[in-house]
Amino acid sequence: MDTRKTPKINHHKVRLSFSRKVGTKERRKLRARQEKSHNIWFGLGLLGLVGWSVVLPTLLGMALGIWIDREFPSRFSWTLMLMFAGLMLGCLNAWQWVNREQAAIQRSSVQKQSQKEVNND
Repeated sequence: MDTRKTPKINHHKVRLSFSRKVGTKERRKLRARQEKSHNIWFGLGLLGLVGWSVVLPTLLGMALGIWIDREFPSRFSWTLMLMFAGLMLGCLNAWQWVNREQAAIQRSSVQKQSQKEVNND
């Protein structure tokens, strides 16, 4: 007979944790179904917008760097420096834009949630 003591699992806490996870996923799915404007085309458009917001400053930096390297030769590569600067600027721009969109989505979901709570009361 095995007399080792096994830790008792609080089944209530496990069930509560599981219920919360299921509830969170359910709310996320319901919110996705209600947001008809955010379909696959919205996601692809967002991806394209973010991509171009990075690519465009990078290409502009490269073009300016090539021009400076041709007109004013030096031992430093302006093309590489300005390409890197354009890339950093583009990434910062994309990061800010995505954060702004995410904040707007969260604000709208909080507003909808508060409206539902008011309607239920």
